[in-house]
This record gives sequence, structure tokens and C-alpha cells, in this order.
Amino acid sequence: MNIYISGISGTGMGPLALMAKQAGFTVWGSDLAKGAIYDELINAGIEVYIGEQDGEFLREKLEDGVDWFVYTSALPENHPELILARKLGVKCTKRDNFTAFLVSELGLKMIAVAGTHGKTTTTAMIVWAALKLDLSVAYIVGTTLGFAISGAYKPGDKYFVYEADEYDRNFLKYHPWLAVIPAVSYDHPDIYPTREDYEAAFLQFKMQSEKVVEKSSFDENEFRLAGEVRRKDAALAAEAILAMAPEIKREEIVEILSKFPGVGRRFEKISDGVYTDYAHHPEEIVATMGIVKDEKRLRNKKGIVVVYQPHQNTRQHEVRNGYFDAFLGADKIYWLPTYLTRENPDLSVLSPEELISGLVNKNVVEAAELGDELAEKLREYVADGYLVILMTAGPADGWLREKFGK
Repeated sequence: MNIYISGISGTGMGPLALMAKQAGFTVWGSDLAKGAIYDELINAGIEVYIGEQDGEFLREKLEDGVDWFVYTSALPENHPELILARKLGVKCTKRDNFTAFLVSELGLKMIAVAGTHGKTTTTAMIVWAALKLDLSVAYIVGTTLGFAISGAYKPGDKYFVYEADEYDRNFLKYHPWLAVIPAVSYDHPDIYPTREDYEAAFLQFKMQSEKVVEKSSFDENEFRLAGEVRRKDAALAAEAILAMAPEIKREEIVEILSKFPGVGRRFEKISDGVYTDYAHHPEEIVATMGIVKDEKRLRNKKGIVVVYQPHQNTRQHEVRNGYFDAFLGADKIYWLPTYLTRENPDLSVLSPEELISGLVNKNVVEAAELGDELAEKLREYVADGYLVILMTAGPADGWLREKFGK
């Protein structure tokens, strides 16, 4: 079967492409720019076109036969590739349908990690421990991993560990053998108009799952990891490992997870004293600040400097009051303009000043812009012994890597 993936090199679609390739499918794809998974795709022998997605590369592959056109939720309905594929009668679906097909076709038991926060780290922790214990697992994680590629399958795999995203109701396509749920609050108001709608989706997800883990029988304080939330994620990951392999000693699972090296954009070290994190929701920020404060203590740093780039103006209208005490512990905060994506044009764009005004520690917050001036201020803080962390789900991550990468 020949699969064409539009938006192939990002963290949502790239790991799926890797797994499909290793499962024996022919995989091609395109993207506007090189995403985080691009190098892994090339190393796996997947042909990727980078540039204007005008349909020409897809036309070329249609001559070889495209059985399934898989596309990211970010693809607009008037996208040239999607229009062409539909016009020519190619089967077109988003990633959830194709992922569900893979699970069924390969006869895998799905371990789906879902939640507002913690799902990427918890998924990666399960994968880390499973690989260390030589368990038969395929997996897809929505980020880069320092210890393995982001998506994998090998013949004989019994389980499939998957980061099940609630955005676009993606996770409701699945009926997992085991659902692991780190935390549920409220997010994605563009998809779920109310908190009740959001919670109802998670209730449906749990009802569709054979078994559900929301609390662990492991004591989170057994795990030697920075940050209370990270230790809670490890306890849930341990429970998933125990479900797959009940014969493994609990002490061995704890020891392996205590050595978890982290993942891309989840408190990822860029250089000495400089970190990046995907946190873009008040509850995620609180969790990340917990890790940062532990790290400051362990590394004997002088203080904490945060650079924050809010994500999506629609979200800011819903969460602005949640920032009240989310950044407590920071000695200085640089607040960037909101990264705008998938917006409601009827909503006014909230300025940094409007969002800052509700913070209990607004006296340490300063509106800022990405640029050389900000980079120089951060370098001075690093030289003075401060820990600098960027929190963003947007393009500021690339800026930080450019300015501070090794």
C-alpha cells in the first residue's frame, strides 16, 4: 500500500510516517518547511518534498499509485494537495483514521496516553522503560526523543504505545486496551466550546477503553526525578509497564524510570543554563515551574528567568485568569506576543500587557519581542548564574535554538 502524508515532517505526522514505513508500507510526503522529524524521515529512506505544496509532487506520486492521502489537522480545506487528491478519488483522511487502521492491521494492543497535560512525557517514559526492558512495543510519540526515533514498529510487536491527542477529537477514533490519563482540565476551545463538552469527550474515551489508569499504585516519591508532576507521570508510566509485564519487579521499573533522560521540548536542555519547554497552558506552566525550581536547587543556580510565548489568541481568552500565580518562583519574566494560529477573527487579540495585568507577580514581568536585544539580556543572566527557560508551543523555540544552541 502506498501512503502519501501531507505535513509529514512535524511531530504529529512524522512519527506516524516512520511507523508505517517500518510496517512495510511505501511512504512519501510533503511539507512547507523542514519540521522536527525531517532528519529521522530521511534516515529512514522516506522521500520528502519540502517547499510550496502546489500539488506537483503529489501528481508525480499519483503516477506510481497513491492508495491513501493522510493529512494533518492544520491543513486547510482549500489546500491544493487535498483538493487534488479528493478530485482524483484518492482515499483522504486525517491521521487518526490511518493510525486506527495500522493498529487493527498489525494486531496491536493499544496503550493510549491522553490528557490535557503530561501525555508526551508519560508516553515517552513508557517507551523508554519498555525499550530498556526489551518489551515488544511499537510506538508513536509526538516529539523528538534523544534515546530513539519518534515512531517505530518491528514484526512481532504486541503493544502499541501512543500519544493520543484530544485536539480535533483525534483520540475518539480509538478503543485502547489500556488508557493512561495523566491530567484533564480544559483546553482547545476552538474544538470544545465548553468545559462540559471537553470533559464529555474524555468520558467517552474512557468508556471506549478496556482498562483505564488515572492513579498509580506506585509512590511517586520513589522516582528520583526533578519536579512533582514529572514524578507523577513516572508513576503512571510504571503502572502501564506493569500492565504489559506483571512479572517484572516493581523496584526494577522504578530504577529504570528514575533514569529517564527527558524528551524534546519538555524541559530540554539547549545549552548550559538554558532550557526549552512546550508549556503553553497555566496548568502546564505550574508543572514546569515545579521542575525548574527543583533544577535551580539541584544546580545551585542564582535564580530563574522565564521567556513566555502564549499560543493561540482563542486560548488566551479562556485561560487568561489562570496565569494569576502560575509563574511564582520566577525572578524575571519576558512576555512575548501571542503566537496566532487557527484563530477566531471575531475575538480581539489580547496584548502582552493585558495578559500580564492579572499576574500576582506582575512586577517582575516585562513585555518583550524576539530579537538580539532579548538574546543579549538572556546571555547576561546565564553568565550571572541564572537558569533561563523558554515556554512555548510556537516558533520561539527555533529562535532559542539558533541563539543558544551548542
